[in-house]
Amino acid sequence: MADSLTLIDMFVRGIAVGAAAVLGLGLAGGGLSRPVRLVSGLTSVCIACWLVAESNTLWSVFGRWGPLNMPALAVAGMFWLFVMTVFDDRPVSAWSWAPAAVLFCSGPVWLFLSPMGQDWLWAARNLFSGALAVHAGIVVVRGWTGDLMETRRRLRALVLGMSALFAILNVAIAFAFKLYRDDAWLQWSIGEVYGVSVFAVLMLASAAVFLQARQVVFGAPRRTGQGSDARAESAERLMLGKLNELMAAGGWRREGLTIGALATELGEPEHRLRRLINQRLDHRNFADFLNGFRIEAAKQRLADPREARTTVAAIAFDLGYGSLGPFNRAFREATDTTPTAWRQQALQTLPELPEAI
Repeated sequence: MADSLTLIDMFVRGIAVGAAAVLGLGLAGGGLSRPVRLVSGLTSVCIACWLVAESNTLWSVFGRWGPLNMPALAVAGMFWLFVMTVFDDRPVSAWSWAPAAVLFCSGPVWLFLSPMGQDWLWAARNLFSGALAVHAGIVVVRGWTGDLMETRRRLRALVLGMSALFAILNVAIAFAFKLYRDDAWLQWSIGEVYGVSVFAVLMLASAAVFLQARQVVFGAPRRTGQGSDARAESAERLMLGKLNELMAAGGWRREGLTIGALATELGEPEHRLRRLINQRLDHRNFADFLNGFRIEAAKQRLADPREARTTVAAIAFDLGYGSLGPFNRAFREATDTTPTAWRQQALQTLPELPEAI
């Protein structure tokens, strides 16, 4: 019976590794941006190595610190970076690689620690990996309503949500086994046949869906052809006029504004408004659309000597941001600098004015 399960495990694990390889090669070799190709390719490599490293049979062949096992150390960090890049539209920066680098570099430290130190490092690494998976899941769910790309919206629930949940469950199973030493907890982990079977299904679904929709998900917004339907084009121009009028009146200032609420106010179907902002105005998500107005207004206010004593936080809240963090991140992505640095640069000719921070 044990031999049969081992054969099944090897077969299913091979399918999952093959799916990861096909996915990585397909995305890395497609007509996508260089950061997306790099992140996608490395994530697939880490997943394939993780599948090898978690197999007791393969572990004995390649060794704990073999060349195929080392990339597996960073799998949680690379999965997190993949989600941030593809589903949160964040640019890849040096800091983006930090979680994967921490996990990769901390692994070999285990060799030089006492048994108690090894237990603490194991717990810290698993807690960190679990936190990354939880955050990735939050990002997947949080961005669902504001995602303007219908194919990518479906992928959030179909693949990425399930993958994040699987990663969280694997961390929970590892801690449960550590505490109770009951082999029943391990049956659904990636190291056992049932767990790897679930993951193989996820990988096959990911490979099939991502490769089929890669240009829609990863590429630039695709404009609709104009003139193909005169009535549709006229209705779109009318909706665009109403949208521009509402935005010019400061509709973008409202905190917590959603695309559903905006569609209701405009009296337009939500799916048509999503398509308009995505394909006509070239925005991949609703937050990016709003940030275009908010950041321009912020730059004007930060450069205004009369606003020198207004805090950055007050400006952010007045422009519709619920907290300072999202404002700082959006401002940095748009300008490559912080709001405070932007203000200091703009007001440097007026040193007698003490700026607020």
